[in-house]
Amino acid sequence: MYKILLKPLFFLLPPERAHHLTLFLLKLVLALPLIGGWFRRLYRVRDARLQRQVFGLTFPNPVGLAAGFDKDGKHFRAMQALGFGFIELGTVTPRPQSGNPQPRLFRLPQDEALINRMGFNNAGVEALVEQLKRGRPEGLIIGGNIGKNKTTPNEQAVDDYQYCFEALFPYVDYFVVNVSSPNTPNLRALQDREPLTRLLGALQESNRAKAAPKPMLLKIAPDLNQAQLDDILAIVQETGIDGVIATNTTISREGLRTPAGEVEDIGAGGLSGQPLKEGSTQVIRYLKEQSGGRLTIIGVGGIAGPEDAREKLEAGADLIQLYTGLVFEGPGLIRSINEGLLAEKE
Repeated sequence: MYKILLKPLFFLLPPERAHHLTLFLLKLVLALPLIGGWFRRLYRVRDARLQRQVFGLTFPNPVGLAAGFDKDGKHFRAMQALGFGFIELGTVTPRPQSGNPQPRLFRLPQDEALINRMGFNNAGVEALVEQLKRGRPEGLIIGGNIGKNKTTPNEQAVDDYQYCFEALFPYVDYFVVNVSSPNTPNLRALQDREPLTRLLGALQESNRAKAAPKPMLLKIAPDLNQAQLDDILAIVQETGIDGVIATNTTISREGLRTPAGEVEDIGAGGLSGQPLKEGSTQVIRYLKEQSGGRLTIIGVGGIAGPEDAREKLEAGADLIQLYTGLVFEGPGLIRSINEGLLAEKE
């Protein structure tokens, strides 16, 4: 029904407006006593064979919702109804910020891709904490993706990440340090070895001071060269963080079917979706091989069906995440992937 009826209607609207309408309709359906229960049964796949034990947590299934979809924690209860095994909230910053001017989200239907320059638009970490205080569905794993405010200079970035870490610590199951978004000026400079080691080292010091430290992951860009990926591996070992998310959006525009003029008119932003699939898989495979299989990886980028998910897992991902695939394939995507993974076991 999504591809035949809903998708054409949603695609008549600007992407950001369609996003908000979709979430409104989802919550409306779930609030209806009979239909809501049927909807949940339709999309969830419950099977112990899908469970994953990763960095000390038990995931009901390996398919997660990537950060960016639910920045402020307003929708994770509804999104669990689609069958996700875990949901990553954020990116969140210490202070609220409006992000970049609209329009800032663009569809590339010919490529099944999105370009976004949202700019960490969020209501601030305190607003996210208030949402999480309301509780969560049983069994749902929640990650907190943390960043810095646009106005915070890189020299003071540690303070922003520390603030978000401390505020969210009682309410999330794992943390993701986002230094790889292309939409906050100079943020990616924090991926360089010296500032990244300093940032992760400071966060790990705070983490280890807790009675029960939380898993800490780093989200990296797909545009890193081999030497930079080797630096990431060295930093992971030096700081003792628990893994990486590979990968964020790309600034590359190579190989797109969309006419170059249309892409140029859109302007700056991170590209996600199918064009990212091969590059993110290559990063996953390289990191897994170079770490001797020891590095824990969440794979994300271009997952639009069971084959894409299988490719990421076979390359070395322990878990996977998606976002753009949901826009183009619809809410049945999560069920399709989980059923595909189960079919391999039969």
